[in-house]
Amino acid sequence: MVSTPGFPTLTYDPVSDRPQEECGVFAVHGSKDAAVLTALGIHALQHRGQESCGISTHDGSRFHSERYLGLVGENFTQPDLPQRLPGNVAIGHCRYSTQGASVLRNVQPLYSDVRGGGIALAHNGNLTNARVLREELVSEGAIFQSTSDTEVVLHLAAKSRKAKLTNRVLHALKQVEGAFAFVIMVNDKLIAARDPYGIRPLVMGKLDGATVLASETCALDMVGASFVREIDPGEAIVVSEDGIKSERFAPERPARLCAFEYIYFARPDSVMGGRSVYEARKAMGRELARETPADVDIIVPVPDSGVPAAIGYSEASGIPFEMGIIRSHFVGRTFIQPTQDRRDLSVRRKHSANAATVAGKRVLLIDDSIVRGTTSLKIVRMMREAGAREVHFRSACPPIRFPDFYGIDMAGQKELISANLDPEAIRARLEADSLGFLTVDGLYRAVTGKPRDNDAPQLSDHYFTGQYPTRLVDHDRDLSDKEFQLSLLVDA
Repeated sequence: MVSTPGFPTLTYDPVSDRPQEECGVFAVHGSKDAAVLTALGIHALQHRGQESCGISTHDGSRFHSERYLGLVGENFTQPDLPQRLPGNVAIGHCRYSTQGASVLRNVQPLYSDVRGGGIALAHNGNLTNARVLREELVSEGAIFQSTSDTEVVLHLAAKSRKAKLTNRVLHALKQVEGAFAFVIMVNDKLIAARDPYGIRPLVMGKLDGATVLASETCALDMVGASFVREIDPGEAIVVSEDGIKSERFAPERPARLCAFEYIYFARPDSVMGGRSVYEARKAMGRELARETPADVDIIVPVPDSGVPAAIGYSEASGIPFEMGIIRSHFVGRTFIQPTQDRRDLSVRRKHSANAATVAGKRVLLIDDSIVRGTTSLKIVRMMREAGAREVHFRSACPPIRFPDFYGIDMAGQKELISANLDPEAIRARLEADSLGFLTVDGLYRAVTGKPRDNDAPQLSDHYFTGQYPTRLVDHDRDLSDKEFQLSLLVDA
């Protein structure tokens, strides 16, 4: 397949060669332990973002905020946290940057004093019209303090002519497009809002009378909150001392949760759309066994995210599951190096072959996805060096052919191996004896129990199909500008 011009090349982790984490949001309203609960909540969501973290609280009269580069456990475990961040309302955020560099001024929650009080907000996702809005706001005199797309919401709320501050925030939400889950403190009130297609997840729970919001149910479990429901697509809830009020800021549309939440991002013990993530991943493995069988001796997952699918494949095929690869959990981004030889060394630091298990065996490797293929090749070679007689490869995810614009840090289309090579060429590139991908219908059967409805897809699956659920305003404008500049060169 020829790569489509105009798609940007985004950064990603060259060691893991996977789509990178998004962000995690958490909020509490009505608890004297709001800051402590929020620290626990974003710690449970640490897998969604490991570059920075922050918590903001409101004590009834003032905002308090702390933001740091680094992990939650490095910054919010001190016993004096309730004194540092007092109040019974809190929001928290852990971040992996997709727009805006990983510097302190981009760390969330972001805060601003505006007419009527203050606003602190945290965001998971990506706004696809943020740059166009930002340019309009700057032309009108707005002064931005960060390079994050999230800040446009603060400025839109500040310039709104609505009387109430909560209504000005809701007015701002009506003007942004893309994928988002927001938790927003408006003085001592809490607003939680989800994009009109429900691309990014957001759930509500209860704990001793307090309202809890989180990106995933695993964070509710961490603090002992009971699950109440998901925030609906296009819905905003306003939580105050008077109770919870639900408002719709966008027309109701069918939910299209990000497919990668099930494939890779969400913690296995979370539940999304009423479906256990762990069970969905096992079901992907069972579908994969049905669609792409293999004559092998053992099933070996690429840990950790390939484990549930490998269990499902083993169950469906009757082929033994073995931990033929051991993953070190003490290798982080510190080991990411710019040169290829150092990248190779980093892969070995992260994954080691269990030679006693794979030697002389026909091995089937199962991973959650194949993005660029560089790590997959190294793991195939690692298995052969450990003595595997044959090495086969399966992806518990359809071929990734299109980039994401909704908050996933993924390789650009020119670097997506499935966008540029057919399956046989990919197999040869990976030096595997055979290769198979889960089909799009297989993914849907695993998650929803039925094939894809082409007229009304139940998931955001644009990475495989190229069918984006929203307008891509910033991207389309950039593409139009490039075509215009090219026309000037041709005319000249």
